[in-house]
Parts: sequence; structure tokens; C-alpha cells
Amino acid sequence: MKRFCVLCCSVLAGFLSLTGCSEEKANQASTQGGGGGKEVLPRLVIAMDATYPPFEYTNETGEFAGVSVDLGNAIGEHLGRKVEFRNINFDGLIAALKSGSVDIIISSVTASDERRKSVDFSDPYVKTGLAMLLWKDSPVQKVEDLNDPARRVVVRLGTTGEQYVRQYLPKAQVIALDGDTACVMEVVKGGVDAWIYDQLSLMNYHDKQQQTTRVLLKPLREEVWAVALRQGDTDLKEKINECLAKLRKDGTFNKLAEKHLTKEKKMMEEQGIPFVFDL
Repeated sequence: MKRFCVLCCSVLAGFLSLTGCSEEKANQASTQGGGGGKEVLPRLVIAMDATYPPFEYTNETGEFAGVSVDLGNAIGEHLGRKVEFRNINFDGLIAALKSGSVDIIISSVTASDERRKSVDFSDPYVKTGLAMLLWKDSPVQKVEDLNDPARRVVVRLGTTGEQYVRQYLPKAQVIALDGDTACVMEVVKGGVDAWIYDQLSLMNYHDKQQQTTRVLLKPLREEVWAVALRQGDTDLKEKINECLAKLRKDGTFNKLAEKHLTKEKKMMEEQGIPFVFDL
């Protein structure tokens, strides 16, 4: 009886061992393109706050779309990696990058000195600036007028607009909110005098709210946008810079402007403001 039990246990152990080896080989084949299947590319996980058309947003079918999405796909193709986009609120993007849950950020992120303390950046691909969207009845005519205890300024959390206001307008009342819609509505209803944000956004919001807002597009400060990476990812940074240079040289950025930014380009030309891709 004991011999029979020992024999059964030996047979069962052998079966499990063979099964485990088969599963391991199958998993290797699925990740390495074995068994005659198509090779599975390594992933490039790109984080963005997809609430900022025409650069990054989700369309009517829930798919990621915009300039940043096309740019991310082009970078993925250049690297030979399959792109996966993840939608993360703007003030959580850098934390996600530093934690390793994403590889890069492409989300209209300003390459500021403050952010360079914790992340690295590629070469810039957009030049823009901070501007002001004003409530139509606000007495404010220039940014210095906002540095007054009687003036109220709305900012979006985690943006360079917030950093600018807290640094240069210390006397103003600051209302910090976590979304574009909430910020623009504060201006529209007259709850604040101004919203300090990037030119492109404010240009579009004023276009939609011309009866209740004014916009001063002359930049308070020029800024550039770049791809954010973890510090130390030197090889990845070099390859992304190679890709950006290639896209600029082969006319891809001009095509992105024609596809996504026709109205914005026309408005900037009419006001004598250099276009965002004219670095």
C-alpha cells in the first residue's frame, strides 16, 4: 500500500512538473512572438491629462486624440514600442512618472526650472506663454493690477499659472481649482477678475465666451512644452530628441498644425503672435 502511494505521488509530481514547464514555454512564446505568432512589442506607457483639446483629449468614442496623442504614437513608432496612453489628472502626472507606473508624460507640460528638480525633459516641441482671461467687467488692464487684495485670481492646481500667481501676485486672492471648466466658469460668472493660463487655452475659451470675457494674449512669461522623463533615462531622452528633430525636419509638425490647430494658427497670425511650433 505504501509503495502504491509513493508511486502515485511520483507520477503526480512528474505531471505537475511537465505542466509547469509547458505553461512557462507558452508564456515565453506569447511574449517573444514564439509559435509563429506576431512579435509582441515592448510597451511605452504615456501619461496625459486628456482634458485639453486640441492637444490631448478623448473623442466622442472615448479614444485618446489630439496633437499629443499623434506625437506620442510617432515617438512609439520611432522607438519600436507599442504605445499605451493613461489618463491621469494633471497634478498627479509627475508622481505617476516618478513611481515608475508610466514611462513618459506628453501633456502640454511646461519644462520649468521647478519641475526639473524632480524630472527631466526632452528638447521642447512647443513655445507658448502665460496669458490672462478676464471677466468682461473687471477693471484690470494689466497683470500688475491683479496684485491687490481686492482682486481675485483663479488658477489650475499644479500649473505654472499657479506658480506664477503665487510668486508674483502675493497680494491677490487666489482660488485654486482642479479643472479647466471650473476655472473658466469662475471668469464667466464674474467670480474672479482673471484666470492666468497658457495662451492657446485662453484663446479658445474666449472664443466660446466672447460676451462675458476679455483676453490679453501678450505673454506674461514665455514657456516651452517638452516630454517629461524620469531623471537618469538618458538613452530614452536621446532617442526622443532624435524623433522630435526628425518630425520637425520632415514636416510632421506642420501636418499636425494643419490637422489640429488651423483656427489657433490663424488667430495667432492675426494678432502678430509667433505660432507655437515656431521655436
